[in-house]
Amino acid sequence: MVTLLSADLSRVVLHRWAVDGRETGTAVYLDPFGDGGERTWPYVRWTSEEREIGFPATELVPSWTADAPPGAWLEVEIQARTSGGALTKWYVMGRWAETGADVHRTSLPGQGDDDGDVAVDTFVAARPVVAYRLRATLYGEGGRVRSMSVMASAVAAHPGPPAASAASRVPIELDVPRRSQKLHDGHFPQWDGGGASWCSPASLTMVLDYWGRGPAPADLAWVPADDPCPAVDHAARDMYDHSYQGTGNWPFGVAYAGRYGLEGFVTRLRSLAEVERFIAAGVPVITSQSFREHELPGSGYSTGGHIMVVTGFTRDGDVIANDPAAPADAGVRRVYPRAAFEHVWLRATGSGGIAHVVHPPDIPLPTSEGNW
Repeated sequence: MVTLLSADLSRVVLHRWAVDGRETGTAVYLDPFGDGGERTWPYVRWTSEEREIGFPATELVPSWTADAPPGAWLEVEIQARTSGGALTKWYVMGRWAETGADVHRTSLPGQGDDDGDVAVDTFVAARPVVAYRLRATLYGEGGRVRSMSVMASAVAAHPGPPAASAASRVPIELDVPRRSQKLHDGHFPQWDGGGASWCSPASLTMVLDYWGRGPAPADLAWVPADDPCPAVDHAARDMYDHSYQGTGNWPFGVAYAGRYGLEGFVTRLRSLAEVERFIAAGVPVITSQSFREHELPGSGYSTGGHIMVVTGFTRDGDVIANDPAAPADAGVRRVYPRAAFEHVWLRATGSGGIAHVVHPPDIPLPTSEGNW
């Protein structure tokens, strides 16, 4: 058994940063989703040195874990250096808080210029960039940035011919709890229309449950008692991006998991062979893909973008996934043909191999080739 590997995914790197804010000051912020009043906030700011990427990159995606309880919030920005040597402006990559008590969690549209734009959670360069700086500003009191990372990648406009990578042929399956997003249809439609769109909250909840983490019962008291899994509703509420009007903002998902003591990052993986290495280490991988029904046999649906959890592999190398699009928890476990799954996940016209990894700090990851 061999699987397809998009040739354009070899150029990806994940940089991790230790954040130690030194610059202090105050700033006025008007929450566009608030009550219309400005508020002055004290802040602590950290700005990284310039980091060389090592190749001409077309996309940058930051992710973070932080403590930002009521009274605190975090703004993350990126500035890039183009291949011509010029510096871009600072682009806001997200304004994040654990709850909406003080500031509404949001991405920031409308930043596009000649150098690039921000597509929800991704800086998309108008022309390749070769270096960048990262800035994290923590507003208010009681907050703390625990980890910060940036994934830089070169995503080709036209995918190259596929290469082949061998499956391990070692069957393995992690015991990840199964959660259907469809059981939440109609729940709290103010957050991305309700459960029909909650693939990301359902997937994060499955992985949090696997690690024995998540909100305490008292934190779920606002959810109706007959809800099949209140933690999914909680995740949808606290991952919701008010500008994007969705629950699928990738860094916000990692940050949500970080509230419960997990480390995490968004990256691109180059093949299912890399996913196999995580599974062998006991770490499930959350993937993002889009496809028509016929492209992923056994799915039973088409999607312009969907999140699921890879939990294992069969002896033939096919993918065992917890797919939250199932109508009930009992149908969440799916086995998808390896080649088909890898194609719809890796192709540049889709997510290009996007993956979320969240894990306890004491669980070691497999040896990295630079992209985690």
